[in-house]
Amino acid sequence: MSETGHPPSSPSAVPGSVTPYADLAPADAPHLRDATDLKSWTRRIHAGRRRRRITAAAGAVAGLLTLTAVALPSPFIIESPGPTFNTIGEFEGEPVITVNGAETYPTDGNLDLTTVYVSGAPTGWTTFLDVMRSWVNPTASVIPQELVYPSGTTSEEVNAENSEAMATSQSWAVAAALENLGIDYRQTLFVAGFTEDSQASDLLQPEDQLITADGIEVTGIEGLKNRLNDSGGEPVDLGIVRDGQERTVEVPVYEGVQGEWLMGVFLDSDFEFPLDVAITLENVGGPSAGLMFALGIVDELTPGAMAGGQHFAGTGTIDPDGTVGEIGGIVQKVAGAQAGGAGHFLAPEGNCAELAGNVPEGIEVYSVATLEQARTVVETVGSGETPQLPTCG
Repeated sequence: MSETGHPPSSPSAVPGSVTPYADLAPADAPHLRDATDLKSWTRRIHAGRRRRRITAAAGAVAGLLTLTAVALPSPFIIESPGPTFNTIGEFEGEPVITVNGAETYPTDGNLDLTTVYVSGAPTGWTTFLDVMRSWVNPTASVIPQELVYPSGTTSEEVNAENSEAMATSQSWAVAAALENLGIDYRQTLFVAGFTEDSQASDLLQPEDQLITADGIEVTGIEGLKNRLNDSGGEPVDLGIVRDGQERTVEVPVYEGVQGEWLMGVFLDSDFEFPLDVAITLENVGGPSAGLMFALGIVDELTPGAMAGGQHFAGTGTIDPDGTVGEIGGIVQKVAGAQAGGAGHFLAPEGNCAELAGNVPEGIEVYSVATLEQARTVVETVGSGETPQLPTCG
C-alpha cells in the first residue's frame, strides 16, 4: 500500500527524474517532498547548467577579445638594438669606405657604426603584445608614435628623410675628416632660412649663395664665422649670387649667448673635395653614423693602423668643424655594440647621462664632444694606453 507524505529517499522512487543530474546535486541536497519540489529542483539544475554555459561562453569571448586586442596595431614605436657595420671593413664583399685621389694606408681592427631597429608606424607596425614584451626588455624602448613622427607622416617621407640625412652625414664626415687632417676643401654656402628675429630676412633670400664677407672669399662655415667675429658688431658686407648675378648686401649682426657675432641665418652647403670618397652601405639611414664615417676616413688617410687591432664602436652626428652631436637610441646602440663584440664605445657627450646604469658588462664607453677627442681615444687605446677622457655609465 502506498504511503502519503514523504516519498522514499531513494531517487529510484521517481524513475528518470533525478538520477541524470546526481553529479550536479550537492551531498546535502534537501529531501524531495513532492512532485512540485522535484520539478523546482530540476528547473534549478537546468538553470545552473545554462548559467555555466553562459559563463563559459562569456569567458571564451573575453579571451578572444583579449587575443584580438594584443594582436591589433599599437600607437607605439619600439626601438631595439640593430646590427653593426665596420667602417674600415667590408659590406657584402666591398669596402665600406673607398678613397680615390689620395694615398691610403692599411687599417686593422673595427670602427663600427651602430644602428637601431625601429618598429612601428608609419614604416611598419607593432602590436600590444610586442609593446608588453618590450616593456620588460631592458634593451628596448617604447615611445608614443606622436613623439617621433608628426600626424600624417608617410613611410615614403620617413625613408626619403633618412636617405637624405645619411647622404648629408657622409658629406659632412668627409669634410670633418679633411678638416681634422688639415686638408683644404671648398664649402659653398647657401641661405636656407632665418631665425625668428633675424634682421637679415629683409636683405637676403633663400638660395642666395654667399661668396665673400667684407671682401674676403668665403670657402667654408669656419671662415664665415671668423669674418663675423672680426666685425666687432659692425654690419658685414656680404657678396652674394642671386639669380646668377653678383651683388653686395650690408647685413647687421648681433651678439650670441657665447659672445660670438651672428646674422640669424640658417645655411645649407655644397662641398668640393680634393679627393673622392665613396661609402657603400645600403638600407641604413639617418645622420648618426657621421662620427664613425669620419674616423674611418681619417684612419684610411693616416699612416699606421689607428685602432691597433682593437674593436671599437660608436655613434654621433658630425659637423664639418668636427663637432659631435647627440643622437637617439643610445642605450640600444651600446647594447648592440657589446653584442657585436666591441670592447670600446664612443658616445656623444650629450648622451652620456642616458647611459647611467645602462652600460652592459664588457664594454667601456667614452664621452666625446669632437672628432679630435674620438680620434685620441682610438689612437690611445690602440697603442695600449688608457685615455684621459671621461667615461659614461
